[in-house]
Amino acid sequence: MPLTFSRFSRQTCLVIMLALGTLLSGCGVLLVGGAATTAAVAADRRTAGEQVEDQSIEMKIGAEMRRLFTDKARVIAVSYAGRVLLLGDVPSEQDKAAAADAAGKIENVKEVINRLRVGEITPLSVRTNDTWITTKVRTALINAKDVPARTIVVTTERGVVYLQGKVTETEGNMAARVAAGVNGVNEVVKLFQIVARETLITDPVGGSPAGTTPAPVTTVQPSAPASTGAPDTQVMPVQ
Repeated sequence: MPLTFSRFSRQTCLVIMLALGTLLSGCGVLLVGGAATTAAVAADRRTAGEQVEDQSIEMKIGAEMRRLFTDKARVIAVSYAGRVLLLGDVPSEQDKAAAADAAGKIENVKEVINRLRVGEITPLSVRTNDTWITTKVRTALINAKDVPARTIVVTTERGVVYLQGKVTETEGNMAARVAAGVNGVNEVVKLFQIVARETLITDPVGGSPAGTTPAPVTTVQPSAPASTGAPDTQVMPVQ
């Protein structure tokens, strides 16, 4: 009887990979389609099921983008609890809309935040710098007091830092201030899911904050499920 790789088997493999990642390192820098992203399994406020779903969503969207664009575009999907952030470069506005539409049709996607850029693919030198910025932001968050760094996903694209995670309003504001103070950051965009402190699974990790001249912070308000347009944003300076 031929063996089939069922959905259960795929999810089981993802769980194993997540577990191995936890054993090997608490957190790390991931290069997803050229964008610099950090995530941590340990102390993540998502459930194990949500983490598996997010991994599956990112892989499925990646495969769909390769099918749509081959090497003509660079599309990065970063999923947190089903909210998908799209970053990268596409040739046209039509391609930008098509990418978001395709991502919104993937199973378990609750929302699509489309931040794709229309233009030529970002040079490798810029992407390398984004990786360095992500590393510095992650380090600053870990060292900051009252910031749950290990549940926050950091992604940098062309100097703009995106923060995703389940945090309280106070934690989110603090994390944005810390990230905005990192040298080289042009802007910070908050994509947090705000939760009440009493619902938290994990306590914040302590430390001491550090910063320089802050970058502006953009707050993206949650929009309708699987939305593909640009959500309303609010840009505010960080003192």
